[in-house]
Amino acid sequence: MKFHGPVELPNGKTTSTDIPKHVFQVAIALILLTIIPLFINRNTHPPILPSPKIDNDQYYGLGSRGFEKKSCDIFAGKWVPFPRGPYYTNETCNLIIDQQNCMKFGRPDMEFQKWRWKPDECELPLFDALQFLELVRGKSIAFVGDSVGRNQMQSLLCLLASVVYPEDITEKYTSDNINFKHWFYADYNFTIATLWSPFLVKASDADPNGHSYNSIMNLYLDKADEAWAAEITRFDYVIISAGQWFFRPLMFYENGQLVGCYKCQQENVTALTHYYGYRKAFRTAFKSLVSLKDYKGVTLLRTFSPSHFENGDWNKGGNCVRTRPFTKEELKVDQYVWEMYFTQVEEQRAAAKEGRKRGLQFSLLDTTEAMLLRPDGHPNHYGHSPHRNVTLADCVHWCLPGPIDTWNEFLLYMLMGEAQTTFGRKLERIA
Repeated sequence: MKFHGPVELPNGKTTSTDIPKHVFQVAIALILLTIIPLFINRNTHPPILPSPKIDNDQYYGLGSRGFEKKSCDIFAGKWVPFPRGPYYTNETCNLIIDQQNCMKFGRPDMEFQKWRWKPDECELPLFDALQFLELVRGKSIAFVGDSVGRNQMQSLLCLLASVVYPEDITEKYTSDNINFKHWFYADYNFTIATLWSPFLVKASDADPNGHSYNSIMNLYLDKADEAWAAEITRFDYVIISAGQWFFRPLMFYENGQLVGCYKCQQENVTALTHYYGYRKAFRTAFKSLVSLKDYKGVTLLRTFSPSHFENGDWNKGGNCVRTRPFTKEELKVDQYVWEMYFTQVEEQRAAAKEGRKRGLQFSLLDTTEAMLLRPDGHPNHYGHSPHRNVTLADCVHWCLPGPIDTWNEFLLYMLMGEAQTTFGRKLERIA
């Protein structure tokens, strides 16, 4: 088949010569191949995002199979001074909750806001709110996990606020206006939601005295939490995470039977590590996503977010008073951090392998290394929660603005990589 009639060329001139269809398609593809990456990626390399800790041959991440061969591991790097400071403040973004609103409650230093993550091999682009919104036009993102996952969502809301504020549509879905928040960007037909599920699996209180910070809980390790599993097919991107809740006393159930516990101190119950429950919880969550027939989304595992308590444990006077990042020479990593990290990454790799059979993507949003270096980024005593004992320091969550904004720089970079990869595959089909 041939195309007939005038065809406009990039220089504005026309030609009326008959052109074979495949030649025309290749010409257009070459033009688009030149223009679109410049628009999408601007001045950075197309991303291929294997973690340095993961075998590249077994890792398939978002944007990890781009149509160019250049690669950059954005997750390996260091923090460098950035005098320009943050993208927003608590005065320019009114969506910061008191728990992370460190400046509102008198944090005296601001230097923690003046650092940027610098990958070893390339530059991480600054967050571009308009670009992000264009990439997610007509789509939806769910943050599944605990309050640190919600912390990332709130960072994203503030980063996007420089372009537009969202509409709170939570009441359309639930009466829980805190743990299952939904935001809608009408101009972009884009939804952000947080789905509270700190264990990812079904859980219930087991302490006869009621729920408290360190009360014992039942975990049903082979049953995904319906709070997120029943809703997840609505979303195009799912950022899943879990962590600190697994350090409390836990009773582990499988197939309806008690199989052991962590820190339960009960006779005739097998003592298990918290890593056991952590692994099984991620395995169940990932299996649920793979098995859900109507789930077509991209799943991103946001890796373990470390706490930085010093001078005591969280409930024994521990705090986090540092005002600048660690250098890699200063950093001392507790073994449990790597155990948590490798446990979830191993389960992500297994899920990625199974997911490929269904055409599903399971990717790694690897924030652990960067955040290990940021003991200065927590609220300490400068965040207020209506349900929190104010005598306890918060060295788990992250101030807004603060180093957690980097997580969404990572996210944007990965979305740009996906856009390039998708475009490259379309070109391959045309050629």
